[in-house]
Amino acid sequence: MSGRPVKHSVTLKGHRTSISLEDEFWLALRDIAAERNRPINALVAEIDVERGADLGLASALRLFVLQDLQAKLARG
Repeated sequence: MSGRPVKHSVTLKGHRTSISLEDEFWLALRDIAAERNRPINALVAEIDVERGADLGLASALRLFVLQDLQAKLARG
């Protein structure tokens, strides 16, 4: 893992789009999607719908991963 963002394509609203995130975030998103029994595209689409217009998708995904981790730590 280099720490450099890696582009992956996802389908949102029927259109392919590329998102650049560090490998660690992609791995975390895949884990979260698996925990929720959802395809990663569905999880990313849900996050995309819920984010504000002033927040980029990559930032929204990073914040989602952080919030998921914080929730797990709070549960112990």
